[in-house]
Amino acid sequence: MNRVVVGAQWGDEGKGKIIDILAKDADYIVRYQGGSNAGHTVVVDGKNYIFHLIPSGILHKGKICCIGNGVTVDPSALIKEIKELAHMGINIGGRLKISPLCHIIFPYHKILDDLREKKLVHKIGTTRRGIGPCYADKINRCGIRMVDLLNPRVLKDKLMNNLEEKNEIFKKVYHHKGFDFPLLYREYTGYAAALAKYVVSISSLLEQANRSKKDILFEGAQGTFLDIDFGTYPYVTSSSAISGGCTIGSGVPPHFIDKVIGVAKAYTTRVGEGPFPTEFTQEFSRIIREKGSEFGATTGRPRRCGWFDAVMVKQAVLVSGITELALTKLDILSGLKSISVAVGYKYKGKTFKYFPYDCEVLEGVKPVYKELPGWNENVSSTKHYKEFPRDFRNYVDFLQDILGVRISMVSVGSSRSQTVFI
Repeated sequence: MNRVVVGAQWGDEGKGKIIDILAKDADYIVRYQGGSNAGHTVVVDGKNYIFHLIPSGILHKGKICCIGNGVTVDPSALIKEIKELAHMGINIGGRLKISPLCHIIFPYHKILDDLREKKLVHKIGTTRRGIGPCYADKINRCGIRMVDLLNPRVLKDKLMNNLEEKNEIFKKVYHHKGFDFPLLYREYTGYAAALAKYVVSISSLLEQANRSKKDILFEGAQGTFLDIDFGTYPYVTSSSAISGGCTIGSGVPPHFIDKVIGVAKAYTTRVGEGPFPTEFTQEFSRIIREKGSEFGATTGRPRRCGWFDAVMVKQAVLVSGITELALTKLDILSGLKSISVAVGYKYKGKTFKYFPYDCEVLEGVKPVYKELPGWNENVSSTKHYKEFPRDFRNYVDFLQDILGVRISMVSVGSSRSQTVFI
Protein backbone atom coordinates (compact mmCIF):
# COMPACT_ATOMS: atom_id res chain seq x y z
CA MET A 1 0.00 0.00 0.00
CA ASN A 2 1.49 3.32 -1.11
CA ARG A 3 -0.10 6.28 0.64
CA VAL A 4 0.20 10.05 0.47
CA VAL A 5 -0.49 12.26 3.50
CA VAL A 6 -1.52 15.85 2.72
CA GLY A 7 -2.71 18.81 4.75
CA ALA A 8 -6.28 19.86 3.96
CA GLN A 9 -6.07 23.40 5.33
CA TRP A 10 -3.25 26.00 5.72
CA GLY A 11 -0.71 23.60 7.16
CA ASP A 12 -0.11 22.81 10.86
CA GLU A 13 -2.92 20.25 10.78
CA GLY A 14 -0.99 17.63 12.75
CA LYS A 15 0.53 15.75 9.78
CA GLY A 16 3.70 14.93 11.74
CA LYS A 17 1.78 12.89 14.28
CA ILE A 18 -0.35 11.10 11.67
CA ILE A 19 2.72 10.30 9.55
CA ASP A 20 4.51 8.98 12.63
CA ILE A 21 1.57 6.64 13.35
CA LEU A 22 1.28 5.43 9.75
CA ALA A 23 5.05 5.02 9.42
CA LYS A 24 4.85 2.01 11.73
CA ASP A 25 3.33 0.05 8.83
CA ALA A 26 5.50 1.55 6.08
CA ASP A 27 8.93 0.54 4.80
CA TYR A 28 9.85 3.84 3.15
CA ILE A 29 8.83 7.38 4.14
CA VAL A 30 9.37 10.12 1.55
CA ARG A 31 9.32 13.94 1.83
CA TYR A 32 8.49 15.30 -1.62
CA GLN A 33 8.26 19.13 -1.38
CA GLY A 34 8.96 22.16 0.75
CA GLY A 35 12.05 22.63 2.86
CA SER A 36 13.12 23.67 6.33
CA ASN A 37 10.06 25.94 6.48
CA ALA A 38 8.11 22.81 7.47
CA GLY A 39 7.73 21.90 11.14
CA HIS A 40 6.35 18.43 11.86
CA THR A 41 5.98 17.76 15.59
CA VAL A 42 5.88 14.24 17.03
CA VAL A 43 5.48 13.44 20.74
CA VAL A 44 6.79 10.06 21.93
CA ASP A 45 6.86 9.13 25.63
CA GLY A 46 6.43 12.78 26.55
CA LYS A 47 9.40 13.91 24.44
CA ASN A 48 8.93 16.42 21.61
CA TYR A 49 10.62 15.83 18.26
CA ILE A 50 10.36 18.58 15.63
CA PHE A 51 11.31 17.70 12.06
CA HIS A 52 12.00 20.26 9.35
CA LEU A 53 13.61 18.21 6.57
CA ILE A 54 14.00 14.63 7.73
CA PRO A 55 10.78 12.58 7.41
CA SER A 56 8.96 11.98 10.70
CA GLY A 57 9.21 8.22 10.19
CA ILE A 58 12.87 8.30 11.22
CA LEU A 59 11.75 7.63 14.81
CA HIS A 60 10.78 4.07 13.82
CA LYS A 61 13.73 1.69 13.73
CA GLY A 62 14.60 0.18 10.36
CA LYS A 63 12.52 2.59 8.26
CA ILE A 64 14.15 4.12 5.18
CA CYS A 65 13.54 7.88 5.06
CA CYS A 66 13.96 9.75 1.77
CA ILE A 67 14.24 13.41 0.86
CA GLY A 68 12.91 13.66 -2.69
CA ASN A 69 13.99 15.87 -5.56
CA GLY A 70 11.10 18.28 -4.94
CA VAL A 71 12.54 19.36 -1.57
CA THR A 72 14.82 22.38 -1.19
CA VAL A 73 17.65 21.48 1.18
CA ASP A 74 19.41 23.89 3.49
CA PRO A 75 22.58 21.85 4.24
CA SER A 76 23.30 23.63 7.53
CA ALA A 77 19.74 22.99 8.76
CA LEU A 78 19.84 19.34 7.65
CA ILE A 79 23.20 18.65 9.31
CA LYS A 80 21.95 20.31 12.49
CA GLU A 81 18.85 18.07 12.43
CA ILE A 82 21.01 14.96 11.92
CA LYS A 83 23.20 15.93 14.89
CA GLU A 84 20.20 16.65 17.11
CA LEU A 85 18.73 13.21 16.33
CA ALA A 86 22.07 11.57 17.11
CA HIS A 87 22.21 13.44 20.43
CA MET A 88 18.75 12.05 21.26
CA GLY A 89 19.91 8.52 20.45
CA ILE A 90 18.23 8.23 17.03
CA ASN A 91 20.58 6.41 14.66
CA ILE A 92 20.01 7.37 11.03
CA GLY A 93 22.98 5.46 9.64
CA GLY A 94 22.01 3.81 6.34
CA ARG A 95 18.41 4.99 6.72
CA LEU A 96 18.50 8.56 5.37
CA LYS A 97 18.54 8.94 1.59
CA ILE A 98 18.73 12.25 -0.30
CA SER A 99 17.99 12.81 -3.97
CA PRO A 100 20.88 14.23 -6.03
CA LEU A 101 18.27 16.43 -7.73
CA CYS A 102 17.31 18.44 -4.61
CA HIS A 103 18.01 22.13 -4.99
CA ILE A 104 20.29 23.70 -2.39
CA ILE A 105 19.53 26.76 -0.28
CA PHE A 106 22.36 29.26 0.12
CA PRO A 107 22.63 32.22 2.52
CA TYR A 108 21.77 34.60 -0.32
CA HIS A 109 18.39 32.88 -0.68
CA LYS A 110 17.58 33.49 2.99
CA ILE A 111 18.77 37.10 2.99
CA LEU A 112 16.86 37.81 -0.22
CA ASP A 113 13.73 36.22 1.29
CA ASP A 114 14.01 38.55 4.27
CA LEU A 115 14.80 41.71 2.29
CA ARG A 116 11.94 41.15 -0.17
CA GLU A 117 9.45 40.60 2.64
CA LYS A 118 10.53 43.80 4.35
CA LYS A 119 10.03 45.77 1.12
CA LEU A 120 6.52 44.45 0.44
CA VAL A 121 3.57 46.67 1.31
CA HIS A 122 1.31 43.60 1.49
CA LYS A 123 3.39 41.04 3.38
CA ILE A 124 3.29 37.37 2.32
CA GLY A 125 4.19 36.03 5.77
CA THR A 126 7.17 33.99 4.57
CA THR A 127 9.21 32.02 7.13
CA ARG A 128 12.32 33.69 5.62
CA ARG A 129 14.08 30.33 5.27
CA GLY A 130 14.99 31.06 1.62
CA ILE A 131 12.53 28.55 0.18
CA GLY A 132 10.87 30.86 -2.38
CA PRO A 133 14.12 32.33 -3.78
CA CYS A 134 15.60 28.83 -4.06
CA TYR A 135 12.58 27.57 -6.03
CA ALA A 136 12.79 30.74 -8.15
CA ASP A 137 16.39 29.86 -9.06
CA LYS A 138 15.22 26.35 -9.93
CA ILE A 139 12.64 27.72 -12.35
CA ASN A 140 15.11 30.29 -13.68
CA ARG A 141 17.51 27.40 -14.41
CA CYS A 142 20.34 28.80 -12.35
CA GLY A 143 19.78 26.66 -9.24
CA ILE A 144 22.48 24.54 -7.65
CA ARG A 145 21.45 20.94 -6.98
CA MET A 146 22.80 18.35 -4.58
CA VAL A 147 24.60 16.64 -7.49
CA ASP A 148 26.32 19.97 -8.24
CA LEU A 149 27.26 20.40 -4.59
CA LEU A 150 29.14 17.09 -4.74
CA ASN A 151 31.15 18.16 -7.81
CA PRO A 152 33.69 20.85 -6.73
CA ARG A 153 34.29 22.11 -10.28
CA VAL A 154 30.59 22.46 -11.12
CA LEU A 155 29.86 24.02 -7.72
CA LYS A 156 32.64 26.56 -8.27
CA ASP A 157 31.41 27.59 -11.73
CA LYS A 158 27.74 27.80 -10.78
CA LEU A 159 28.32 29.59 -7.51
CA MET A 160 30.61 32.18 -9.13
CA ASN A 161 28.05 32.85 -11.86
CA ASN A 162 25.22 33.16 -9.36
CA LEU A 163 27.13 35.50 -7.07
CA GLU A 164 28.12 37.75 -9.95
CA GLU A 165 24.44 38.38 -10.70
CA LYS A 166 23.07 38.26 -7.16
CA ASN A 167 25.70 40.51 -5.59
CA GLU A 168 24.84 43.18 -8.14
CA ILE A 169 21.15 42.89 -7.21
CA PHE A 170 21.96 42.97 -3.49
CA LYS A 171 24.09 46.10 -3.80
CA LYS A 172 21.96 48.10 -6.26
CA VAL A 173 18.44 47.14 -5.15
CA TYR A 174 18.80 46.31 -1.47
CA HIS A 175 22.00 48.20 -0.53
CA HIS A 176 23.40 44.98 0.90
CA LYS A 177 27.12 44.19 0.69
CA GLY A 178 26.56 40.80 -0.98
CA PHE A 179 28.51 37.58 -0.46
CA ASP A 180 32.13 36.52 -0.60
CA PHE A 181 32.78 33.62 -2.98
CA PRO A 182 35.78 31.95 -1.24
CA LEU A 183 34.04 31.83 2.14
CA LEU A 184 30.80 30.47 0.69
CA TYR A 185 32.56 27.93 -1.50
CA ARG A 186 34.61 26.64 1.44
CA GLU A 187 31.52 26.39 3.64
CA TYR A 188 29.50 24.44 1.07
CA THR A 189 32.28 22.03 0.08
CA GLY A 190 32.32 21.15 3.79
CA TYR A 191 28.60 20.45 3.67
CA ALA A 192 29.13 18.28 0.56
CA ALA A 193 31.63 16.12 2.43
CA ALA A 194 29.19 15.65 5.32
CA LEU A 195 26.15 14.78 3.14
CA ALA A 196 27.68 12.78 0.26
CA LYS A 197 27.12 9.41 1.95
CA TYR A 198 23.34 9.95 2.00
CA VAL A 199 22.88 10.79 -1.70
CA VAL A 200 21.23 8.15 -3.92
CA SER A 201 18.75 8.08 -6.80
CA ILE A 202 15.43 8.24 -4.96
CA SER A 203 13.31 7.42 -8.01
CA SER A 204 15.34 4.24 -8.65
CA LEU A 205 15.23 3.31 -4.96
CA LEU A 206 11.43 3.70 -4.81
CA GLU A 207 10.90 1.85 -8.08
CA GLN A 208 12.85 -1.09 -6.68
CA ALA A 209 10.93 -0.87 -3.40
CA ASN A 210 7.61 -0.93 -5.24
CA ARG A 211 8.67 -3.96 -7.27
CA SER A 212 9.54 -5.68 -4.01
CA LYS A 213 6.03 -4.98 -2.66
CA LYS A 214 7.31 -2.60 0.00
CA ASP A 215 4.94 -0.05 1.55
CA ILE A 216 5.75 3.60 0.76
CA LEU A 217 4.41 6.60 2.68
CA PHE A 218 4.71 10.00 1.01
CA GLU A 219 4.90 12.87 3.48
CA GLY A 220 3.55 16.24 2.39
CA ALA A 221 4.51 19.51 4.05
CA GLN A 222 2.45 22.70 4.44
CA GLY A 223 -1.18 22.31 3.28
CA THR A 224 -3.55 22.48 0.32
CA PHE A 225 -4.24 26.21 0.68
CA LEU A 226 -0.53 26.99 0.76
CA ASP A 227 -0.06 25.14 -2.55
CA ILE A 228 1.57 27.33 -5.23
CA ASP A 229 -1.34 26.70 -7.64
CA PHE A 230 -4.34 25.84 -5.47
CA GLY A 231 -3.60 27.95 -2.41
CA THR A 232 -4.74 31.47 -1.52
CA TYR A 233 -2.20 32.99 -3.91
CA PRO A 234 0.01 34.98 -3.35
CA TYR A 235 -0.11 34.03 0.35
CA VAL A 236 1.26 30.57 -0.38
CA THR A 237 4.41 28.47 -0.30
CA SER A 238 6.50 27.90 -3.44
CA SER A 239 5.85 24.21 -4.07
CA SER A 240 3.03 21.77 -4.85
CA ALA A 241 1.64 20.71 -1.48
CA ILE A 242 -1.27 18.68 -2.91
CA SER A 243 -1.07 14.93 -3.54
CA GLY A 244 -0.10 15.36 -7.20
CA GLY A 245 3.12 17.00 -6.06
CA CYS A 246 4.37 13.70 -4.66
CA THR A 247 4.91 12.10 -8.07
CA ILE A 248 6.89 15.07 -9.43
CA GLY A 249 8.70 15.66 -6.14
CA SER A 250 9.85 12.07 -5.66
CA GLY A 251 10.17 10.78 -9.21
CA VAL A 252 7.48 8.11 -9.16
CA PRO A 253 4.60 7.61 -11.63
CA PRO A 254 0.99 8.40 -10.62
CA HIS A 255 -0.06 4.74 -10.65
CA PHE A 256 2.18 4.16 -7.61
CA ILE A 257 -0.39 5.87 -5.38
CA ASP A 258 -3.07 3.69 -3.77
CA LYS A 259 -4.54 6.03 -1.17
CA VAL A 260 -4.53 9.72 -0.22
CA ILE A 261 -5.01 10.57 3.44
CA GLY A 262 -5.94 14.14 4.26
CA VAL A 263 -5.29 15.69 7.65
CA ALA A 264 -7.49 18.48 9.01
CA LYS A 265 -7.85 20.16 12.37
CA ALA A 266 -11.26 20.17 14.05
CA TYR A 267 -10.98 23.95 13.72
CA THR A 268 -8.82 26.04 11.36
CA THR A 269 -5.50 27.81 11.83
CA ARG A 270 -3.29 29.94 9.65
CA VAL A 271 0.19 31.46 10.07
CA GLY A 272 1.06 34.70 8.32
CA GLU A 273 -0.95 36.92 6.04
CA GLY A 274 -3.88 36.23 3.73
CA PRO A 275 -7.66 35.83 3.79
CA PHE A 276 -9.26 33.77 6.56
CA PRO A 277 -13.09 33.72 6.27
CA THR A 278 -13.83 31.87 9.54
CA GLU A 279 -11.27 33.63 11.76
CA PHE A 280 -12.28 34.05 15.41
CA THR A 281 -12.45 37.35 17.22
CA GLN A 282 -9.12 38.41 18.68
CA GLU A 283 -10.07 37.38 22.23
CA PHE A 284 -11.50 33.96 21.33
CA SER A 285 -8.52 33.35 19.05
CA ARG A 286 -6.21 33.99 22.00
CA ILE A 287 -8.11 31.49 24.16
CA ILE A 288 -7.99 28.70 21.56
CA ARG A 289 -4.37 29.53 20.67
CA GLU A 290 -3.28 29.08 24.28
CA LYS A 291 -5.41 26.00 24.84
CA GLY A 292 -4.19 24.37 21.61
CA SER A 293 -0.56 25.61 21.83
CA GLU A 294 -1.02 27.19 18.42
CA PHE A 295 2.46 28.52 17.78
CA GLY A 296 4.53 27.67 14.71
CA ALA A 297 6.95 24.75 15.14
CA THR A 298 9.40 26.43 12.75
CA THR A 299 9.08 30.13 13.57
CA GLY A 300 7.26 30.21 16.92
CA ARG A 301 4.80 32.70 15.44
CA PRO A 302 1.27 32.69 16.93
CA ARG A 303 -1.28 31.05 14.63
CA ARG A 304 -4.52 32.73 13.69
CA CYS A 305 -7.50 30.55 14.68
CA GLY A 306 -11.03 30.09 13.34
CA TRP A 307 -13.95 27.68 12.92
CA PHE A 308 -13.78 24.61 10.70
CA ASP A 309 -14.31 25.63 7.09
CA ALA A 310 -16.05 22.83 5.17
CA VAL A 311 -15.95 24.85 1.93
CA MET A 312 -12.15 24.80 2.08
CA VAL A 313 -11.75 21.18 3.05
CA LYS A 314 -14.20 19.98 0.36
CA GLN A 315 -11.95 21.71 -2.19
CA ALA A 316 -8.92 19.98 -0.67
CA VAL A 317 -10.68 16.63 -0.99
CA LEU A 318 -11.32 17.42 -4.66
CA VAL A 319 -7.87 18.59 -5.77
CA SER A 320 -5.93 15.87 -3.94
CA GLY A 321 -8.39 13.03 -4.41
CA ILE A 322 -8.46 12.46 -0.66
CA THR A 323 -9.82 8.99 0.09
CA GLU A 324 -9.99 9.32 3.87
CA LEU A 325 -9.47 12.01 6.49
CA ALA A 326 -7.71 12.21 9.86
CA LEU A 327 -9.29 14.81 12.16
CA THR A 328 -7.00 16.28 14.82
CA LYS A 329 -7.19 18.44 17.95
CA LEU A 330 -10.78 17.56 18.78
CA ASP A 331 -9.82 17.72 22.46
CA ILE A 332 -9.29 21.50 22.15
CA LEU A 333 -13.01 21.98 21.41
CA SER A 334 -14.08 20.35 24.69
CA GLY A 335 -15.95 22.76 26.93
CA LEU A 336 -17.56 24.83 24.18
CA LYS A 337 -21.32 25.25 24.39
CA SER A 338 -21.67 25.24 20.61
CA ILE A 339 -19.38 24.76 17.62
CA SER A 340 -19.74 26.45 14.24
CA VAL A 341 -18.91 24.97 10.84
CA ALA A 342 -18.79 27.10 7.68
CA VAL A 343 -20.92 25.37 5.03
CA GLY A 344 -20.96 28.22 2.49
CA TYR A 345 -19.97 31.84 1.87
CA LYS A 346 -22.03 34.94 1.07
CA TYR A 347 -20.59 37.82 -0.92
CA LYS A 348 -22.50 40.76 -2.38
CA GLY A 349 -25.77 38.84 -2.42
CA LYS A 350 -24.24 35.71 -3.94
CA THR A 351 -23.90 32.42 -2.05
CA PHE A 352 -20.81 30.28 -2.70
CA LYS A 353 -20.92 26.55 -2.03
CA TYR A 354 -17.48 26.14 -3.60
CA PHE A 355 -14.15 27.78 -2.78
CA PRO A 356 -13.64 31.08 -4.68
CA TYR A 357 -9.96 31.66 -5.46
CA ASP A 358 -10.28 35.43 -5.81
CA CYS A 359 -8.54 36.79 -2.69
CA GLU A 360 -10.60 39.99 -2.84
CA VAL A 361 -13.75 37.89 -2.64
CA LEU A 362 -12.31 35.75 0.15
CA GLU A 363 -11.40 38.85 2.15
CA GLY A 364 -15.02 40.05 1.94
CA VAL A 365 -17.10 36.88 2.28
CA LYS A 366 -19.38 36.20 5.23
CA PRO A 367 -19.43 32.52 6.22
CA VAL A 368 -22.73 30.67 6.34
CA TYR A 369 -22.52 28.69 9.57
CA LYS A 370 -24.12 25.51 10.81
CA GLU A 371 -24.26 25.47 14.60
CA LEU A 372 -23.72 22.18 16.41
CA PRO A 373 -23.86 21.45 20.16
CA GLY A 374 -20.52 21.11 21.91
CA TRP A 375 -19.45 18.72 24.67
CA ASN A 376 -18.03 19.31 28.15
CA GLU A 377 -16.27 16.01 28.73
CA ASN A 378 -12.48 15.68 28.68
CA VAL A 379 -11.92 13.33 25.75
CA SER A 380 -8.11 13.16 25.80
CA SER A 381 -7.93 9.73 27.44
CA THR A 382 -10.77 8.06 25.48
CA LYS A 383 -9.57 4.89 23.72
CA HIS A 384 -12.60 3.69 21.75
CA TYR A 385 -14.73 5.73 19.37
CA LYS A 386 -18.07 4.57 20.77
CA GLU A 387 -17.00 5.89 24.19
CA PHE A 388 -16.75 9.50 23.00
CA PRO A 389 -19.64 11.82 23.99
CA ARG A 390 -22.65 11.73 21.67
CA ASP A 391 -22.17 15.36 20.58
CA PHE A 392 -18.49 14.67 19.82
CA ARG A 393 -19.53 11.81 17.51
CA ASN A 394 -22.30 13.93 15.99
CA TYR A 395 -19.73 16.60 15.12
CA VAL A 396 -17.47 14.04 13.43
CA ASP A 397 -20.46 12.50 11.59
CA PHE A 398 -21.59 15.93 10.37
CA LEU A 399 -18.15 16.75 8.97
CA GLN A 400 -17.94 13.35 7.33
CA ASP A 401 -21.33 13.82 5.65
CA ILE A 402 -20.75 17.36 4.40
CA LEU A 403 -17.23 16.62 3.14
CA GLY A 404 -18.25 13.39 1.43
CA VAL A 405 -15.20 11.49 2.64
CA ARG A 406 -14.71 8.97 5.43
CA ILE A 407 -13.07 10.17 8.64
CA SER A 408 -10.90 7.19 9.56
CA MET A 409 -9.13 8.48 12.67
CA VAL A 410 -9.52 11.17 15.30
CA SER A 411 -6.77 12.67 17.42
CA VAL A 412 -7.47 13.95 20.94
CA GLY A 413 -3.95 14.80 22.10
CA SER A 414 -0.36 15.08 20.97
CA SER A 415 0.89 11.61 21.86
CA ARG A 416 0.66 8.49 19.68
CA SER A 417 -1.73 6.83 22.15
CA GLN A 418 -4.24 9.68 21.86
CA THR A 419 -5.37 8.58 18.43
CA VAL A 420 -8.51 6.55 17.81
CA PHE A 421 -9.21 4.70 14.57
CA ILE A 422 -12.84 4.60 13.47
